[in-house]
Amino acid sequence: MRLALGPILYFWPREQVFDFYAQVADWPVDVVYLGEVVCSKRRALRLDDWLNLGIELAESGKEVVLSTLALIEAESELRALRRVAANGRFAVEANDMGAVHLLAGHGPFVAGPHLNIYNPETLAWLSELGASRFVLPVELSRETFSALQESQPSGMESEVFAYGRLPLAFSARCFTARHYGLAKDQCDLRCAEHGDGMALNSQDGGAFLTINGIQTQSAATCNLISALPEIAALEADVVRLSPQSQRMDEVVAAFHAVNDGRMSAAQGNAAVARCVQSESCDGYWFGGPGMATLAPTDGDAAGRE
Repeated sequence: MRLALGPILYFWPREQVFDFYAQVADWPVDVVYLGEVVCSKRRALRLDDWLNLGIELAESGKEVVLSTLALIEAESELRALRRVAANGRFAVEANDMGAVHLLAGHGPFVAGPHLNIYNPETLAWLSELGASRFVLPVELSRETFSALQESQPSGMESEVFAYGRLPLAFSARCFTARHYGLAKDQCDLRCAEHGDGMALNSQDGGAFLTINGIQTQSAATCNLISALPEIAALEADVVRLSPQSQRMDEVVAAFHAVNDGRMSAAQGNAAVARCVQSESCDGYWFGGPGMATLAPTDGDAAGRE
């Protein structure tokens, strides 16, 4: 399997983004997704900046894909989407049906994790429109993935979200702005103060969700490194790791080592556990509640290997 680095879902300062991708050029990832997925007000980087980063990463041997917004609400956002779709250099990840409409028939594109791909009929339809890879929605299980793999159209690849806070939902409201008592249009880009989102606890003080502008994420970090051998056995083509602000290089190294067979899944899980910024979860993959941890114990995993 190939390793992919998903788009940065948070609003990082411009220089931090450039520094991050300068490091990524030397990391053992095969695919890099670039661009803004969450909020069009986050304009620290323009399309030309993303394209220049893409050229540099492509020169280092990476497959580069430009990601698009998951929620289109304004004509200005649609104009920006058209420019990304017409970039002429890199493939595009469609995260809403507007992007699918623009990309259909104009070369291969990636059907992103925010599209509702729940059955073989949807896969076949997207393939006819030109999708060359689909990303399994994060709430689906290994059983559903296996069924989709069995009916996967010829020439279409599959990708599984394997690490990072789960992107759960988007809203027309900005939760970060609301937290600070600000209107969405006068948000002062306060999300820039939270490089990995804002923790939202339940009334009894337990970790519940993460607020990231208009996006709601899981509080726990999805970590499927223990399931990596199983994902490979199901013939996934790509696994996606979602960036975090600290120790992402160590996360990538652990997944790479397990993927290459140089480290057991149990050893990889121990390595990643040192980098996770919150509790871990894997419940959706195993068909349970998303916030649960259902992977086998280390002993069970070792016996299975």
